[in-house]
Amino acid sequence: MKKWILSFVLCLMLLAPVAALAITEEEMQLQQIGTTMGLGQRDVRLVIASIINVALGLLGIVAVVLIIYGGLLWMTAAGDEKKVDKAKGVLTMAVIGLVIILSAYAIARFVVSSLLQATSS
Repeated sequence: MKKWILSFVLCLMLLAPVAALAITEEEMQLQQIGTTMGLGQRDVRLVIASIINVALGLLGIVAVVLIIYGGLLWMTAAGDEKKVDKAKGVLTMAVIGLVIILSAYAIARFVVSSLLQATSS
């Protein structure tokens, strides 16, 4: 009796991975619905990486605009020390922001590429 139970358990263990890899009819229908609706088949990790790249690109544009704004403030200060100090402050904060944005881009790119390498088959 014990041998029969052992044989049964071993057969179940050998057949379990086959059942786990099978795609269900619901999953097939969901894939068909997604294709019909025009949803992409891109990997979620790549979509998140694209969103991060776009967000950091927009922040970079904002930093460059602030640098230009600070330069314009300085050029139109006409020797007024308060306006020059304000322009220096804007330029300093914009450059610090740009450094933070570039650091965030480098870190995000490293993390995403490491995740892609670690999870790719």
